[in-house]
Amino acid sequence: MSEPWRTILTLVAGFGTGVLSGMFGVGGAVVSTPAIRALGATPLEGVGSTLPSILPSAASGSLRYRREGLIIGRVALWTSSAGVVAAVGGALLSDVVPGDGHVLMIVTAALLGFTAYRTARPPAPVQEPATIGIEDPVGDLVTPTADLEAHPEPCAAYPEPRRDQRWRLGVTGLAAGGISGLLGVGGGILMVPVFIGWIRLTIKEAVATSLVCVGVLAVPGTITHAFLGNVVWSFAIPLSIGVIPGAQLGAHLAIRASDQALRLAVGIVLGTIAVVYAAGEILALI
Repeated sequence: MSEPWRTILTLVAGFGTGVLSGMFGVGGAVVSTPAIRALGATPLEGVGSTLPSILPSAASGSLRYRREGLIIGRVALWTSSAGVVAAVGGALLSDVVPGDGHVLMIVTAALLGFTAYRTARPPAPVQEPATIGIEDPVGDLVTPTADLEAHPEPCAAYPEPRRDQRWRLGVTGLAAGGISGLLGVGGGILMVPVFIGWIRLTIKEAVATSLVCVGVLAVPGTITHAFLGNVVWSFAIPLSIGVIPGAQLGAHLAIRASDQALRLAVGIVLGTIAVVYAAGEILALI
């Protein structure tokens, strides 16, 4: 394939990557990695060359989410702070994992499947607090004080608040950072379901906040992979250009979608990519 055509196709892949990144908060490398591999990149080059495009993609989409007030600053700060060091460690490990990069791609597919399942699953219905009381002599319902004091902690009838303790955010950041550096996928494929299920953000807050963290975590991974020689700039630069308008479009679509529609879209798109991803890499190992 000629160089101009390869550049054009890489730009198109970058645009699609940006849409996925902005809409689902997952970095978008799940599209760009197999795309540039089809255009001639090796598995490790596919991991390293996608990371430079994650930062402009995340910045572009995050600006749109910020205008809507969907980014939870405390969660983004503590998660990304903990993940920066882990991202370097993950990038260094990528060179020592056996399988010439194919194993890393299979792990990526497994994580995509996990994200698709956890995000698409509807949240448990919130039960309204039961009204427990007795009638006073004139027939009015009175809720005893003892009943309210019997539930000082959240329970099934009393919805849980956001769980954004620093240790939870730190653990999330360490895991996401390691995945970002190791697999070159930004870490969002772990953060989105964890933010929803463990930290208790809404799906749109999870996507928006994950996108901020994805951008921060991509920086140390990019630097490390560049030193390791895994970044092919003829792929990385067109990807970085294409993702900017794509991320704006993806964020716009996510903001306009209902929570249920967004969950379903995440499940279908990422689940499909996970199956295709895994099948291709398993066949390459056989």
